[in-house]
Amino acid sequence: MVQEIVRTDIRKLSKEDLITALEEMGEKKFRAKQIYQWLWEKGAHSFEEMTNLSKPLRDKLQQYFIINAITLDKMQKSSDGTIKSRFKLHDGHLIESVLIPVPGDNRFTVCVSSQVGCSLTCKFCATGRMKRLRNLDASEIYDQVHLVNKQAEEHFGHQLTNIVYMGMGEPLLAYKNVLESIDKISSPEGMGMSPRRITVSTAGIAKMIKKLADDQVRFNLALSLHAADDTKRDEIMPINEQNNLEILMDSLQYFHTNTGNKISYEYISFQNYNDSIDDARRLAKLCTDFPVKINIIEYNPIDGSEFSRSDAKKVDAFASYLRKKGIMVTVRKSRGRDIDAACGQLANKE
Repeated sequence: MVQEIVRTDIRKLSKEDLITALEEMGEKKFRAKQIYQWLWEKGAHSFEEMTNLSKPLRDKLQQYFIINAITLDKMQKSSDGTIKSRFKLHDGHLIESVLIPVPGDNRFTVCVSSQVGCSLTCKFCATGRMKRLRNLDASEIYDQVHLVNKQAEEHFGHQLTNIVYMGMGEPLLAYKNVLESIDKISSPEGMGMSPRRITVSTAGIAKMIKKLADDQVRFNLALSLHAADDTKRDEIMPINEQNNLEILMDSLQYFHTNTGNKISYEYISFQNYNDSIDDARRLAKLCTDFPVKINIIEYNPIDGSEFSRSDAKKVDAFASYLRKKGIMVTVRKSRGRDIDAACGQLANKE
């Protein structure tokens, strides 16, 4: 009986592991650099693409290894140019990524997912109604960026300028894989993107924010805040019960002190819930200990939600109050709402 070879996902190997594996196969170690380049700089999804390798070596790689690449399952284009992609993973699970083009500002952003589903059950978010099935591998996060970068070039003639980890899942609950993906995306041996153009968004896990600081990360951090007092935040974001605002502010202060990286607050404005001047006053108090930018986001309705979008005049008054306090504020218009691609709407919906 012939024993079947269990093939390893080659993208789980470090370059050193790859060198060892090749030497055990009787190959020269310089081949590792060539293979690594195909995997992380060129984003190859098959060994046959690696044309500077001999056919016998490609066959040998095919025998011992596999590339668990993601594949495009469905793509939708919004009337505003936003493109939502549903990707299928090697085990059949589905995730979504969003390309947000703003050609006038020369800004082309991809919003990537870090988990299949999410475990945090935020009341306003469609993804929070899904079960968390698993974390994405670093290579699966990398693939989203690589494939959406190709979309940006094809549809807009421009490469991606920014990456935000604001799609499906909580990035800090997939910590190791998220950081590894950023390493591959920002490495000169990978896509070579600047970490300063990468933002990781968290619902607020204080001990992991401090770990980011201890690990001296170079990317930007966004806190999905959405309420500036614990009573309201407890109601809409259960994670706040273990990570209240005092604990979170302490962790953000630690992050800023140790990294100097940019911090922003994401603040979805809900009609008659968190959009009063009193709410703005409480929010301003959370901006005094370290520099912070506030992104006020239009609420994007989801099925069965009790919330509605704030009136534009209330949002303007809210933002104006904060600006008078010297706080940098951006009011973000929703993009891709007509294809369920806007903030909080990702749920693999047909």
